[in-house]
Amino acid sequence: MLTKISVRGAREHNLKNIDVDIPRDKLVVITGLSGSGKSSLAFDTIYAEGQRRYVESLSAYARQFLEMMQKPDLDSIEGLSPAISIEQKTTSKNPRSTVGTVTEIYDYMRLLWARVGVPYSPATGLPITSQTVSEIVDRILDMEDGTRLYILAPIVRGRKGEYKREFKELQAKGFGRVKVDGTLYEIDEIPELNKKLKHDIEVVIDRLVIRVNSEDGLQKRLADSVETALNLANGLVIAEDAKSGDQTLFSENFSCPVSGFTIPEIEPRLFSFNSPHGACPQCDGLGVKLNMDLDLIIPDPSVLVSDGAIVSWSKAGAFSGYYMQTLRCVAKHFDFDLNVSWADLSQANKDIILYGSGKEKVPLIFESKQNTWKNTKPFEGVIGNMERRLIETESNGVREALSKYQSSAHCDACHGARLKPESLAVKIDMKTISEISALGIQEAHQWFSEISNKLTKQQQQIAEKILKEIEDRLTFLVNVGLEYLNLSRASGTLSGGESQRIRLASQIGSGLTGVLYVLDEPSIGLHQRDNNRLLKTLKRLRDIGNTVIVVEHDEDAIRSADHLIDMGPGAGIHGGEIVAQGTPEEVFQCKDSITAQYMRGEREIPIPTKRRKGKKHIEIIGASGNNLKNISAKIPLGTFTCITGVSGSGKSTLTIDTLYRAASKTLMRSKEQPLPHKEIKGFEHVDKVIDINQSPIGRTPRSNPATYTGAFSHIREWFAGLPESKARGYKAGRFSFNVKGGRCEACAGDGVIKIEMHFLPDVYVECETCKGKRYSRETLEVKYKGKSIADVLDMTVEDAVEFFDAIPPIRDKMQTLKEVGLTYIKVGQQATTLSGGEAQRVKLAKELSKRSTGQTLYILDEPTTGLHFEDVRKLLEVLHRLVEQGNTIVVIEHNLDVIKTADYIIDIGPQGGDKGGKIIATGTPEDICTVKESYTGQYLKDILYKQEKIAAE
Repeated sequence: MLTKISVRGAREHNLKNIDVDIPRDKLVVITGLSGSGKSSLAFDTIYAEGQRRYVESLSAYARQFLEMMQKPDLDSIEGLSPAISIEQKTTSKNPRSTVGTVTEIYDYMRLLWARVGVPYSPATGLPITSQTVSEIVDRILDMEDGTRLYILAPIVRGRKGEYKREFKELQAKGFGRVKVDGTLYEIDEIPELNKKLKHDIEVVIDRLVIRVNSEDGLQKRLADSVETALNLANGLVIAEDAKSGDQTLFSENFSCPVSGFTIPEIEPRLFSFNSPHGACPQCDGLGVKLNMDLDLIIPDPSVLVSDGAIVSWSKAGAFSGYYMQTLRCVAKHFDFDLNVSWADLSQANKDIILYGSGKEKVPLIFESKQNTWKNTKPFEGVIGNMERRLIETESNGVREALSKYQSSAHCDACHGARLKPESLAVKIDMKTISEISALGIQEAHQWFSEISNKLTKQQQQIAEKILKEIEDRLTFLVNVGLEYLNLSRASGTLSGGESQRIRLASQIGSGLTGVLYVLDEPSIGLHQRDNNRLLKTLKRLRDIGNTVIVVEHDEDAIRSADHLIDMGPGAGIHGGEIVAQGTPEEVFQCKDSITAQYMRGEREIPIPTKRRKGKKHIEIIGASGNNLKNISAKIPLGTFTCITGVSGSGKSTLTIDTLYRAASKTLMRSKEQPLPHKEIKGFEHVDKVIDINQSPIGRTPRSNPATYTGAFSHIREWFAGLPESKARGYKAGRFSFNVKGGRCEACAGDGVIKIEMHFLPDVYVECETCKGKRYSRETLEVKYKGKSIADVLDMTVEDAVEFFDAIPPIRDKMQTLKEVGLTYIKVGQQATTLSGGEAQRVKLAKELSKRSTGQTLYILDEPTTGLHFEDVRKLLEVLHRLVEQGNTIVVIEHNLDVIKTADYIIDIGPQGGDKGGKIIATGTPEDICTVKESYTGQYLKDILYKQEKIAAE
């Protein structure tokens, strides 16, 4: 049996032909500086090859549905298992995806409610019992006199298949007509059904007319027909109005005798908000509806209507001609003035402008330079016009422009529960499935562990295995520090760290063994308090027989590894080698390892000797968004402030969703609405707010650090100013790979040509014309110091600083990239290949290169993501330099090395979710250490006084 994964001659990205043996069935941690080649080894070599070999073993048919990995650049690799990667990516942007659906807990819940749930009548609140044939017949006979009815037996409802056998059996039993997907057919004329589509099949049992004064013959005939239908369709029968097509479903299983409220078969799909059988018909199972928002359409009611108060109908503060003429005609017809502010208009006139004139017709006159058009029709109103255009348009641009004026609100019908009334009528212990989904994971775990005692013996037998699966999965979520989430939380709102830990919990729940797991910094977004639980989870994954490879910078994870690999010695071209490997103790003895130097205490991030005290401050009063408990906080200006607290305590809600959005709205005229708060004071002391987050700097390969920071404009201008360019008449546009002129037209400036291979991965072939240089031969003939524009884009930042030493506009922008630790990236590196941490530092470099006003508020969310201790030290130097210029920095952070250097800390807690949202402590790091209730303070005490002890020794 193989005991190790042997990699030989790995050369992917910056790896320097390395050989490495990784022990199997162990917890292996790969660490090193950012850009040293950790991900290249773990993800792009080991995982990529493991996944590629597994997918290649499948049939060509199966392979076309799976993403094929490119073969990594290496000599050989042995001892691989099928590989699963759990990366730092948000799980899904699909609004239908929730924590419950991703972890499969909701699937088990649907099964539980379907098997042991009890239906209740919304009218009486009493359990719904089965209906007898007599009761069904009586209700049909109560229908309006003269109603022509079909009595139908719904034998198939929304299921895939061809159903040839079923049709033959029906014909043999003597049935002559069948409704298939709403169309009536003679039984021998039914077309062949597509087995991949869902179908509804209803057998016509009888056709009759309701007569009030009919004799018993009709009642007896109807009773026979109903009984036949119930037997054929497992207890269901439909009475369909032949004229209107309206159907009334009856069930001998569940129906309220008072209101007639009927529940069809109670199956798991009844509780699925992704299925028409369970989804709320008003919001289609989303729980929210997008409505036109008056606050976005008319952001400032003090503006005159004629001056463009209705921003959705105006451009740059002035009405577009068509809409202005329309409004003048409406104002003239209803006799009101447009030269008043929106606030001064009467409510009646506001309603006419917004919602239209109803059925009343308005004479409309439109004039252009050449023609005049006249028309008389009802005025649809601003909101009616926008909603109509949104439905009718086929232009993404128009749709995007109109959607800016929409905001989401809870659906009026289901109040955010996502399900139809019939689904919400089924309860266990008087709780609906959506009520339990809305509980925090910790509370849901408790409810499921206690519910068995409240079930009957028969129900307990049915529910036993389902409850075990649910409880196991909930336990795993608690163990990875996610007890504050709830199962109905949309996946798209989770951070990268939360998404990764949810997938980790799902993997443990799957119980697979013999698998190779590759994880990317699972400790991101996790408070030091929860680190031990995460490490226990990773060890459990190892103990059941898996190899776990983790790319990580966290000290606890490094010390807990069975096998440690330290990459380096530097970043980019200076990295790609293995500096040390072995047990943590063996690696810590290596003198050349920067990681080991930090572990031994020889290098450290220094604690400031003096904490800054701001003279002015921003004060947030009464913040109550999400889980915040009406809190107030002061942020001193001109300081480095850290917002701390356990995961889910409310840090992002206070900092990003409240403070940043409010500042952005006030200072930058943003349309984003902050979460509820009473007031925020002090914005007059700040001139702009900047959120430096980890979103990509560009969504296409054409975007790169040079274009984002603005350096590329200066580079192109410099090349255009060279004597050779002037002689040829080249302008700066000649050196752009985005426009025709100087770029290679064979590949449109991409440098590669994409070839689709269907069930093989798309192949990107280097362009034969430009050999990957992106420019035409003539453009590349213009050189500065022997380098063409393509050569410059292929340089590392470190080389570019030296190369452009005599050109300050370019050198300074490259210098700021170097200062934030990005010496190793290429000037023209595709934005899509940058990690979240790298993208954030490119944004930081762009801000550093601007002339500082000394009054900027910078907000950063976990800027140390993906950073080694040494990179954190460099980043802190840059951030503190911004503060020295008078700016204010607010950082959400778990990293104790960052927190200990803060001037001021706001600690939120005490727990996550509903048990959080309070301010536990504020003050300097030394102040926080004295607060017993603060988890941050407890861990900070160890690190602050550990360095004091080392200094004393």
